[in-house]
Amino acid sequence: MIARDIMQKTYHTLSPQQSVAEAVKAFQTASGMEKKKVFGLMVTDEKDHLVGMLSMYDILLFIHPKHIHVWGEMEDVDLSEFYEGRMERVKSVRVEDIMTPEVVTIRPDTHLMVIADIMIKKHIRRLPVVEGKEVVGIVYISDVFYHMLSKFTA
Repeated sequence: MIARDIMQKTYHTLSPQQSVAEAVKAFQTASGMEKKKVFGLMVTDEKDHLVGMLSMYDILLFIHPKHIHVWGEMEDVDLSEFYEGRMERVKSVRVEDIMTPEVVTIRPDTHLMVIADIMIKKHIRRLPVVEGKEVVGIVYISDVFYHMLSKFTA
């Protein structure tokens, strides 16, 4: 069993120039179209070459104030005002500013066990499948899990 056998051939992408607000809307749209929650999207350039990945975690990490654990203990700090200001600032941030640019990828002929090993060791939930510079699909950890699980239940 190889990546080509389990990869999703339809996928959603973001542009590096999109705002984070547009990216959040793209996550919502992709989740609605896929009828499941989409937690990460590939970022491609104008030639459809992979240039990064953006996950919900990347966005939350950017929004999350670094010292919130200290502020939460201060009774005189209004976190609501800070939150509103932070959300307003995020509107001007672009995908390329917070995406992960070094993306681990696999080839269509990568074996399922190698895919599982990469995902486990690197704590990766999705792997773009590329041929040369062209993205041809994506493998989600759920694809790997359920395929392996089906072998136990068959």
